[in-house]
Amino acid sequence: MISENLYPILYGVLVWILGASFYLLSYYVPILENTEQQSHIVMALAIIPSACLGTYLFYKKSYIKPSSLALTFIIVATILDALITVPVFIIPNGGSFSAFYGDPMFYSIVVEFYFIVLYYGNYLTKRAKTKKQFNTGTHA
Repeated sequence: MISENLYPILYGVLVWILGASFYLLSYYVPILENTEQQSHIVMALAIIPSACLGTYLFYKKSYIKPSSLALTFIIVATILDALITVPVFIIPNGGSFSAFYGDPMFYSIVVEFYFIVLYYGNYLTKRAKTKKQFNTGTHA
């Protein structure tokens, strides 16, 4: 049995895997001349369904406040980027930690990620609360 405290981390890893996969795959399908810009666009778009899926799956199993879940997802993704993405994929291609973490797009995607999880988490928890009230007959 998985500890309740591990669920947000596990689903954070799932979201990171999905996001990193889209980010890296975007380099292999060059549409724009600037592949770095293309990868940022792909990541900004791919984080939406990835974050929603992770949030949805998490709330099927467990509960924490959506803001805490969003921060956990961001911390997990940032740590995995530092341990895997940057050393394995960015540095061998001429990048660096400072370039990766100094890029304003990184922070834009972090903010987007936070608000997607927060918004969708609030939606799911309010829907579950309403459904529970309806099923118990305590609605007004």
